[in-house]
Amino acid sequence: MHEMPVPPLLKSLRPAQWTKNLFVLAPLLFGKAANRPDLVLTTLIAAVAFCGVASSLYLLNDVMDREADLLHPVKRHRPVVSGEVPRSLALAAGAILFAASIALTALRAPAALGWILLYAVLTALYSIVLKKVQLLDVFIIASGFVLRVLAGSAAAAVRPSHWLLLCTFFLALFLALSKRRGELAARGSDGRPSLHLVPVGLIESFENVALGTAIVCYALYTVSPETLAWFGTDRLLLTVPIVVFGLFRWRLLEARGGGEDTTSDLFGDRGLLLTVVVWAATCAVLIYGVGVTP
Repeated sequence: MHEMPVPPLLKSLRPAQWTKNLFVLAPLLFGKAANRPDLVLTTLIAAVAFCGVASSLYLLNDVMDREADLLHPVKRHRPVVSGEVPRSLALAAGAILFAASIALTALRAPAALGWILLYAVLTALYSIVLKKVQLLDVFIIASGFVLRVLAGSAAAAVRPSHWLLLCTFFLALFLALSKRRGELAARGSDGRPSLHLVPVGLIESFENVALGTAIVCYALYTVSPETLAWFGTDRLLLTVPIVVFGLFRWRLLEARGGGEDTTSDLFGDRGLLLTVVVWAATCAVLIYGVGVTP
């Protein structure tokens, strides 16, 4: 059975990357707002707007980096880079998509507007110059995920836990470092100035620090007095082994040559995807269906 071809312009929006914006929905779950249809709708709108803004910035990035990306074995096949989508069309589509996403946010999820605009500015700066700075590039990527959570918190009208923000940052930092390690192992520093003269072993040591810190932060989050008081249960601790298993599973995929494309690795490995689903479902049951025994 043949796969349906994806129109070049739609492909340029990188819809597979929209899964990153599921982080916008995290405050719904952990803020006990998932049973409020009005807040669910507002947060979904913020997530959709994030997808639109991110895609508009992908188009801008492809136009700006076209000459360099033509030398990349993978990026040269992107429609804007290959010339399948004219640069004028990419810029026009990006501008329209960005304006529509901001307008949608302003009308339907205004509390999230500031965070989305901050994300847009930070990502634009990343595309122009910050991605060339060693280490700072992965910190900018991780900060973008924190902004997603903050936007979701604003849209859902819930206060984000400091622990949740820390977990998000260190998890995203780990995944960003994993991607850099994969790129470095596959092609060296070609096409990535931030990896120039950076040993793979050093990136892996940074990964281990981010991984360990993410696990510790999540474990502490599940048993902190703030969490126990908010959820009325101490059983969220039961999800820690699931998280550890998932992160270890990711390291196993890295050892097998993965890590360079986070989205493909997640959806390409049934064990990892199932782990994420089980974790989310378990959290939902514990938060909404089980109370702590007095």
